Parts: sequence; C-alpha cells; structure tokens
Amino acid sequence: MMEYKVIAKDGRAKRAEMTTVHGKIQTPVFMNVGTVGAIKGAVSTDDLRGIGTQVELSNTYHLHVRTGDKLIKEFGGLHKFMNWDRPILTDSGGFQVFSLTGLRKIKEEGVYFNSHIDGHKIFMGPEESMQIQSNLGSTIAMAFDECIPALAERKYVEKSVARTTRWLARCKEEMARLNSLPDTVNPHQLLFGINQGGIFPDIRIEHARQISEMDLDGYAVGGLAVGETHEEMYHILDEVVPHLPENKPTYLMGVGTPANILEAVDRGIDFFDCVYPSRNGRHGHVYTNHGKLNLFNAKYELDPRPIEEGCQCPACRSYSRAYIRHLLKAKEMLGMRLCVLHNLYFYNKMMEEIRDAIENHRYADYKRQKLEGMTRGQ
Repeated sequence: MMEYKVIAKDGRAKRAEMTTVHGKIQTPVFMNVGTVGAIKGAVSTDDLRGIGTQVELSNTYHLHVRTGDKLIKEFGGLHKFMNWDRPILTDSGGFQVFSLTGLRKIKEEGVYFNSHIDGHKIFMGPEESMQIQSNLGSTIAMAFDECIPALAERKYVEKSVARTTRWLARCKEEMARLNSLPDTVNPHQLLFGINQGGIFPDIRIEHARQISEMDLDGYAVGGLAVGETHEEMYHILDEVVPHLPENKPTYLMGVGTPANILEAVDRGIDFFDCVYPSRNGRHGHVYTNHGKLNLFNAKYELDPRPIEEGCQCPACRSYSRAYIRHLLKAKEMLGMRLCVLHNLYFYNKMMEEIRDAIENHRYADYKRQKLEGMTRGQ
C-alpha cells in the first residue's frame, strides 16, 4: 500500500512523494501537532485543510490516558473521531513516558509509570504501544523507544540503544500481527523505527545500520533537540542520515525552528514536527519572512498592517496587527487562534517553497535567502 518515490535531489536535500492508504504526502513535510486529536488554539480540521496541512500528528500516551484508545477504536479510529481524512502519524508515547522522570521504572519488558493526570499505574511496552496505535488506526505508527537525555553517559547510551533495538523487533512483530486481525481499524498501518544514540556518532551509525536491516516503512532520528547544541544536532544528522535507506522516508522528531528545518532538509530529512508554531502563536509570537514578532509589543498598538504583507493565511487576509494585539491583550480566544493559524500556514507554506526549490535545483540559494531574511528582523 505504501510507495515512496524520490522526485528530485539537490545535494543531499530530497523531494519525494509518499503514497499511503490515507492519501499522498509531498515531502519535505511539516506535520501539524494535535497532541490529543486537536491543534491547541481552537483550530479545527476544516482549518487544517484550509491552511494546507498534509499530515496531522497525535500522541499515543495522551490519547491513551485521556478518553482512551479503546473508545476511539469503537468510534472507527482517530480519523473518524476527529473528522480528518488525510494522513495521521502517532508517536509511540516513548518521549512522554521517559519525560516522567521519578514516575517511571524501565525494565526489559517495558516501562512502569504513573499517569500525570490522576497518578494511576500504567505499563507500556512495545506491544502495548503498538496495540494503542492500532486502536487509533493512524497512517504511520512510531516504534516504542527510549528517548535518552542528550548528554547521557556513553555506557548508559549503549545499553539503552541495545534495548531500543530489541523493542523495535517486538514492535515489528506485534504490528504485523495486529494488521492481520479481522477487526483492525487500519490493516495498512505503517511502522517507522527510531534511531537513537545520544551525541555519539559511532553508536548512532551502528544503530542506523541495525535498524535499516529490519526493512521498515520509514526511519526517524530521535533524541535530538533535547539539550544538545544546534551544531551537535547538525553533526549527528551529517553522520547518520547517509546510513539510513535512501529509498525510505526519514523523519527528524520534534524539530523545530524554521532554521532547524532548513538545515535538516539540506541533510536529507523528509518529515518534521514541532509544537513551536502553535505554542508560540498562543503567546502572541508570530513567524514572518523578516523574523519573529511579538504582537504584545506596544509598537503594534496602531499598526494597520497584517502580520505579514502578502500572506494568504486567514489572519493576514482579514485582520490587522493592531486588532490581533487587542484580542491577545483582552485574552480573547480569537487572538490566539489567528496567531496559531498564521504560524501553521507559515510553516506549511515554507515546506511548499522548499519542495519547489529542490525540484528547481536552487535549494542552496533559497535556504540562504530565507535565513538572511528571518535574521534581519523588522
């Protein structure tokens, strides 16, 4: 059911098309983050279609502890539940579980932890993560892994990565079993494995080699943007991406700023996700081609211009900076909503421009101009 086709290359940057049971994905792509089946900031799935969203990302752990994946399965899966007819990627819950330091205990079979909502005991291992994601019926399921702190010691990283590899084999086996069941929501659910290894290039490369042999549907680079410098992150990508299969999609998890995305595309990454555009938008921080603006600043009090001249997002087509600032100051939900819509549109539009630049073999020029513009400010 899945097909991944590289359409153009410009250096290591690649422009591809991925066919899934829920439609085609043009890459490089930014996935809009809807943790519990909704984008924070009162953004509907109709809004997402209107701003050019290709893939929505939801969170396995959060949907499991609140509302529950079994209820969502009864509803026919997450696509029907949230009225979204395009691809959905669900992350495995690993990152959330491992961020619950003090509330968790890691064993070979999986992780024992307490819910952050009401404290009740939960166990999640590779099989449980696959079962939850199968109930959700997402297009792409992520393998259950341990997200290691960026600056963890080498000895711990080696042990953790070896366990993540064993967990991946269990994820693959359980996914195959679930996809064969007669009552499964999405029998064509895809599985992406996750490369780990902290900031140790040799561990990363060896792990990339091992998981590549498992012939999965796609490969993510995890455990970055969690405390290391941007330079360290880019160095790891330089080292690791060449060791992942070029005929499969690559995904840099939880990244990031527009500059991070531009640099990672240059290193062969296809998929991105990050809470920045929605989180910043909810606080009145908006992205433009001339840098980020804080609409709470007094200088926008009488500014009749849109957030960005020429932008076709719902906020810029109809409202001024002054009005949006007024809404934010008055704590009106509409102000937050318009800023989130603008930011997501900005990201989705940037990905469109990136794809176009790669196809026309002018990515280096595009990247330089985009970075220069965004750091110049206004």
